[in-house]
Amino acid sequence: MNFKEKKVLITGGSSGIGKVIIAELVSLGTKHIAVVGRDPKKFEQLRMEFTDISFLFFEGNVAELDIIKQISAEIQSKWAGLDILINNAGVVSAGKLEDISDEDIIAQQNINVTGLILLTKYCLPLLKLSSEAAIINVSSGLGIIGLPFYAPYAATKAAVRQFSEAVRRELQDYPIHVMTVYPTATDTPMMTTANTSNMDTAEAVAKSTIEGLQKKSIDVFRGGEQMLNNRILNFQNPLEYDEKVKGMYEAMSKRASQHRAM
Repeated sequence: MNFKEKKVLITGGSSGIGKVIIAELVSLGTKHIAVVGRDPKKFEQLRMEFTDISFLFFEGNVAELDIIKQISAEIQSKWAGLDILINNAGVVSAGKLEDISDEDIIAQQNINVTGLILLTKYCLPLLKLSSEAAIINVSSGLGIIGLPFYAPYAATKAAVRQFSEAVRRELQDYPIHVMTVYPTATDTPMMTTANTSNMDTAEAVAKSTIEGLQKKSIDVFRGGEQMLNNRILNFQNPLEYDEKVKGMYEAMSKRASQHRAM
């Protein structure tokens, strides 16, 4: 893939994994990047850090349909097309299900799933104009293996996985590659309130993402051999994995007790 000519739209691109993905794209020669985020101060930081990039910035929440329509309309007006859509924005609110507020449960669904689907819908006409397009959806390891205290979040990330699979098959007649990324716990602002250590780096996740796109992978899994073994065990013998989770229960409870990034 020749990244120099690509026009890229990324949500949640002003910090964390998204910002490092931008750095990876810039290193490969990408010049046109549209960024969706909620903090305009971070847009200025991006502009100062990547001075040669032609940015489009959209302040807003991908859960808002009006914002999504504005994004697609302005990209149509300014660029007349789109090559790569990276659905990276996400929020999390962890804890016992009965303790998570109704508002946080709804917001996780709206931002992590509904907004992702709607933005993809409104960008598809633009992506279909490209001779070599891609959709990258960022899920989570929790979208493959559900763990305690993350039920609403895990549900959203499992939905992202199934959406990617379905839309990939739906778009078989178009040169649009669909790929899903499954990070494990990653050292980003989203994890600041999680009581955990030994996290992955945003740089490693971003590098795997771009390498996966270059290889035309449909899934990019982080977590190495341990995660692979866990996925196999959870699929083949979920009751046995239940027993394994019992040994992780207290640690998971501690990790989730203050974990909220909304």
